Amino acid sequence: MMKTRKCKYCKSVFSPITTLQKNCFDPNCVTEWIQEVKQKNWQKKKAKLKMDLMTLSDYIKLAQQVFNKFIRLRDKLTPCISCGNKLGEKFDCGHFYSAGGHWSVRFDERNCSAQCVNCNQHKHGNLIAYRENLLRKIGIEEFENLSAEATKTRKFTIDELKEIIATYKKKIKEIELY
Repeated sequence: MMKTRKCKYCKSVFSPITTLQKNCFDPNCVTEWIQEVKQKNWQKKKAKLKMDLMTLSDYIKLAQQVFNKFIRLRDKLTPCISCGNKLGEKFDCGHFYSAGGHWSVRFDERNCSAQCVNCNQHKHGNLIAYRENLLRKIGIEEFENLSAEATKTRKFTIDELKEIIATYKKKIKEIELY
């Protein structure tokens, strides 16, 4: 015989029939349980419907948000790539080659580093200092490879963007675990 439990809804003690049973068979508790299940199912269905309605530009925006969050988490303990100052509470994911003009390196980790808001937004990337420190960070060979890649034309498909989103969500979870 199984141990008695407290009902999730009315808190009365009951003897469950299965190990998964979390509520008693009182009609009010069953009704609450059914409503909860319906709500969860609706949330799942709504999320799928929302994903089905997303356009290519919606996926680009989402991929950029997830990628930028990863870069911020990856570099949160480093100084600003441009000025070398300690990063505050709010800082940006600075792209050496702009995300809007260089699609082929938009989601390239070598192209992005944590950057203070002042350098990224007010000094338009502070690119001279960014370049010097990026060369130190990734080396001349990788910088040349990045520069060559930045000149290429690139268009993303929705499937590629979904993969980028999934990859960086996974990397974010890995960082957040440690």
